[in-house]
Amino acid sequence: MKILFVSLGCDKNRVDTEVMLGMLSSRGYSFTDDEDEAQAAVVNTCCFINDAKEESINTILELAERRKSGQLKALIVTGCLGQRYQDEIQKEIPEVDEILGISSTDKIIDAIDETIKRDKLFSHKNYFDDLNKKPVGGMKRVITTGGLYNYLKIAEGCDKHCSYCIIPKVRGSYRSVPMEELLVDARNLADAGVTELLLVAQETTLYGTDLYGEKKLPELLHKLCEIEGFRWIRILYCYPEEINEELIQTIKSEPKICHYLDIPIQSGADRILKKMGRRTNNAEIRALVEHLREEIPDICIRTTLISGFPGETAADHNETMDLVRDLRFDRLGVFTYSQEEDTPAAVMPDQVTERVKNTRRNKLMRLQQEIAFENAENMIGKVVDAVIEGRITDADDDDGLSYVARTYKDAPDIDGYVFVSGIKRELMTGDYIKVLITGANEYDLIGEETT
Repeated sequence: MKILFVSLGCDKNRVDTEVMLGMLSSRGYSFTDDEDEAQAAVVNTCCFINDAKEESINTILELAERRKSGQLKALIVTGCLGQRYQDEIQKEIPEVDEILGISSTDKIIDAIDETIKRDKLFSHKNYFDDLNKKPVGGMKRVITTGGLYNYLKIAEGCDKHCSYCIIPKVRGSYRSVPMEELLVDARNLADAGVTELLLVAQETTLYGTDLYGEKKLPELLHKLCEIEGFRWIRILYCYPEEINEELIQTIKSEPKICHYLDIPIQSGADRILKKMGRRTNNAEIRALVEHLREEIPDICIRTTLISGFPGETAADHNETMDLVRDLRFDRLGVFTYSQEEDTPAAVMPDQVTERVKNTRRNKLMRLQQEIAFENAENMIGKVVDAVIEGRITDADDDDGLSYVARTYKDAPDIDGYVFVSGIKRELMTGDYIKVLITGANEYDLIGEETT
């Protein structure tokens, strides 16, 4: 039987999907991307913000029509949307055969097997284990990223309880994966040819506090750096208040760790940060960024912001604009505030209109665009390591071959590229080369291979 597997949402979901694919492949199932070939379908859903929720619902509804017609013998829903809206899905989309909760993805084989065995239309049986069940690593995975890079999910859940975020209710409390199991996962990825490892969790900086009583991310990083095969190790989702000196010095001293940090700050206004339930303020953010750049001068700092949080005034927005203008983040994304039910922020007074949210988002992004373009221009003349993503097939000429690549400043599927031309030899995807930056085209760079 061929299974269509749709994975939506974040990179943490992708890891769960790869683990489920690994379990099903061990059972003998095969997979297809063609809906017309599929005899069963699994949708790993997201519900973090409204857009993600709508994408998940629309995907389920589309596949539900195929289930209703009998083309699909099973339709399984997993992930955040299933965890959060189990009753609503069962009521409104009866074509969904089974729903697996966040902590029950290890039941995917049972879910598929039992649905097919029952051979009944929409005979429901759901799997919901304790939400705070300890996560495990060391599981077989089917790599879906193409093999060049992949993700290591080091923890599940979150204890921060930011007032706008539903994640702690949907994915439970913060639970670290035991280090020895993570190292098994990492070695398996390296053996499969992965050269760039990206560490993900709802928050990576607190890794180990629940298992070992202290932050163990630096120790984990040192051990990951010992694994042959990895060229780059990249850390995502670091809360600013949890970044300590040990972590900074680990990044500084370990050659394999990219000088790149993803530090979501959400706002530059102290009043809004307090309403958000964030545990840092404007002055602390400024001090952290200044210290990081003092210790690691070439560090690339990415951040995210929320525009139009309840009660945000023009003055609050301008404080955030000033912070962005002063700190000149290398990478920045802005989300308009999403009013998520069952969160404290959803019932706060002074909700901001969609028009104002979007206006403020656009102003922030225009400012960041100016900064990003200037930062790109400032890279001209510098030599950086880059990893080849692919060849530009229609750009070959007598001067050599052209390729698209990423520098250490560019996380996969998030950031920009460097276009390298004039190469006199064939390169393969995943090759690492040194590139002299010779130009910039808005967010992207232009360069040539050097020694």
